[in-house]
Amino acid sequence: MIWQSWSDFIAMGGYAWYVWGAVLVFFAALVLELFSVSLSQKNILRQLRLEQQVRDSEAGGAV
Repeated sequence: MIWQSWSDFIAMGGYAWYVWGAVLVFFAALVLELFSVSLSQKNILRQLRLEQQVRDSEAGGAV
């Protein structure tokens, strides 16, 4: 499809609400997914540090 102007591009042939709504939902889901992965990574690393501390304390602090 060839658009004659930016306003034609933004209007998307009369389907602007559907197209731009879908784009918005996609990017919102992408941001939420990245945020969720970041939180999961932090929680996993925290849990691994705690487990390592427990192992170290059970071994008498010897490495």
